[in-house]
Amino acid sequence: MADNPRATLYRMVLADHTCPFGVRARQLLEQNGFAVEDRILSSRDEVEAFKVEHGIDTTPLIFIDDARIGGSDDLERYLSGRG
Repeated sequence: MADNPRATLYRMVLADHTCPFGVRARQLLEQNGFAVEDRILSSRDEVEAFKVEHGIDTTPLIFIDDARIGGSDDLERYLSGRG
């Protein structure tokens, strides 16, 4: 793993709802020393198009060093295997 690991986090933040799993994923990444590129999906249309494009049912979606990790639960499993 690189000295300065990088993660890209796609998460839903709407005017009336912020996805708690996206918030948790960001916290986990930061606690584990990742520089996070936070990509906000800010409309229902944007969220739905993103889910179709990536073949997923829910957000967030996390990439680490360009490798697709998956959602929040997948991130927790990934991080538990790093130590």
